[in-house]
Amino acid sequence: MIHSLFLINSSGDIFLEKHWKSVVSRSVCDYFFEAQERATEAENVPPVIPTPHHYLLSVYRHKIFFVAVIQTEVPPLFVIEFLHRVVDTFQDYFGVTNVGDQLPTGQLSVVPWRRTGVKYTNNEAYFDVIEEIDAIIDKSGSTVTAEIQGVIDACVKLTGMPDLTLSFMNPRLLDDVSFHPCVRFKRWESERILSFIPPDGNFRLLSYHVSAQNLVAIPVYVKHSISFRDSSSLGRFEITVGPKQTMGKAIEGVTVASQMPRGVLNMSLTPSQGTHTFDPVTKMLSWDVGKINPQKLPSLKGTMSLQAGASKPDENPTINLQFKIQQLAISGLKVNRLDMYGEKYKPFKGIKYMTKAGRFQVRT
Repeated sequence: MIHSLFLINSSGDIFLEKHWKSVVSRSVCDYFFEAQERATEAENVPPVIPTPHHYLLSVYRHKIFFVAVIQTEVPPLFVIEFLHRVVDTFQDYFGVTNVGDQLPTGQLSVVPWRRTGVKYTNNEAYFDVIEEIDAIIDKSGSTVTAEIQGVIDACVKLTGMPDLTLSFMNPRLLDDVSFHPCVRFKRWESERILSFIPPDGNFRLLSYHVSAQNLVAIPVYVKHSISFRDSSSLGRFEITVGPKQTMGKAIEGVTVASQMPRGVLNMSLTPSQGTHTFDPVTKMLSWDVGKINPQKLPSLKGTMSLQAGASKPDENPTINLQFKIQQLAISGLKVNRLDMYGEKYKPFKGIKYMTKAGRFQVRT
């Protein structure tokens, strides 16, 4: 019933939170803070606040707001009564609570994820958009499944208390998004703009998921010809790897791995580039391709020695690929601009993109 519980003092500081099902971002409390600002007195904050995806139900006692986050419609008086019982339990255990309106001075900040007094000689903000593509390609080259897991990692070294906004050319691509608590969720919901006061140093700004198959471009292809013959001690093996939809970016760090059938005793193969190994014990074929040259596609071809008298394998082996593509987000996500407010200096800003393979499998 209750998804999360936040304890907030009269100054709007969240000093305690509890989640029962999954973590709800603190930014959901932005709706509560708006109602708190409109209210002339703390007791006048509406006890029930609807948001696009949640209901916020609250009680105010001992200078503390107890705010419950609800995802489905429930009788509000039931939740409010429950919150009063929570307060009574706190009071019985801790005695009379009294939270001051002001935080102590020093290293504490009204922004819980950022300390005060941060200073840098060189002010820099870097963002890495990293996407991992999972895909299964059938023997004809058609996509069976494809999805993208993406993250935006940040390294922010800025003096003072900067307020940043990050906008995208195509934010509607982002689905199933999980934010760092610093992101103002309401601004994202209404404008699809990331607005936040960043933590100091390295942190994950957000993670996202792209599952609409028509939005997932397949960056590489594998042309394959693997044949086993009945009553024959030889088989043929040939694969070629090439770029498909990469927007002209180079495919690097390509490796190919394939678990061969148990009847394969050995393999005599010649790569056009890179190096390969075959372990006759584990039957694992590995090919370190390196970088793909579109003008001369890498290939691996030769023969397989099969166990005499063994029946033809029921299925051809699958091919697993690893690769990376610098300066490309395969979903098409692109940062439009990064702006800073609240400080007068001009920081150095940088955005990098990278696509890499997750579970990328080609059936033969």
